[in-house]
Amino acid sequence: MKRITGILLLCLSLVRLPAQPMAGELPRAMNEGTLIGTGSAHVKDTYLSPFTYAGWGIRILNERMKITGRSKDNFSRQQIINVDLSFTKNPAENVNDVGAFVAYSLGYHYRLEVSPAFRVLTGASTHLSGGFIYNTRNGNNPLSAKTDIDLGVSLIALWNFRINKRALTLRYQGELPFAGVFFSPEYGVSYYEMFNIGNLSDVVTFNSFHNKFALKNYVTVDIPIHSFTLRLGYLNSFYYTDSKNIETRIISNSFIIGWVKEFIPLESKRIKHKNKVRSAYY
Repeated sequence: MKRITGILLLCLSLVRLPAQPMAGELPRAMNEGTLIGTGSAHVKDTYLSPFTYAGWGIRILNERMKITGRSKDNFSRQQIINVDLSFTKNPAENVNDVGAFVAYSLGYHYRLEVSPAFRVLTGASTHLSGGFIYNTRNGNNPLSAKTDIDLGVSLIALWNFRINKRALTLRYQGELPFAGVFFSPEYGVSYYEMFNIGNLSDVVTFNSFHNKFALKNYVTVDIPIHSFTLRLGYLNSFYYTDSKNIETRIISNSFIIGWVKEFIPLESKRIKHKNKVRSAYY
């Protein structure tokens, strides 16, 4: 019996439990922002029409950042879920396009402490998106589907400053994919031919700067107001592909607003005092 007990204790000692903060060590907090925005949208997809459609769009965004605990807390993880809807018209304003996209990105950044108030985060991210553009006039080919998987570089700059004794945080973020694959059918091939007849040869295309350019610029400011934090921002998104005689260009400019909370994962404990946790953002 003693031998069995000893073996069990040995096995338990080899099991690696999740890392917990040591005595006197501040816990790592999750920074989560949920935002909604609206602004201008310009859409061109030559599979549907040779014209650029202009209008407006709605954006819903959820972002989470957390220090990973690797390399002495010098790495942080960022996850972003983005839902983007657009409603545009042709130059004659007699035909509509409706666009709907969902995107998820996961990035890891190395943190450089330039000063106590200013940090630069550099790293890489992977990006997955899918959606469609629907044209209300086209009969045979009314829809153009879009699916992308990318690897890219990401840069974040965070600056903490004060105005009238109020602590604010200004953030700039840029994301630029450099390689991946995307769905790209031949020009003139209908979706009926592809998915009903099975003409799916060569519909996945490798992409890099020779046939795709996509860039996001993201600027926000966090403003603490009593017991919650307000986040205001601007998001510029540029997406361009040119493959198999199909050119796609999607440009949006959104002003966004939302709220931010910090909490300790697994405990669902909201943080009221930022100096009592290790934050990936502040």
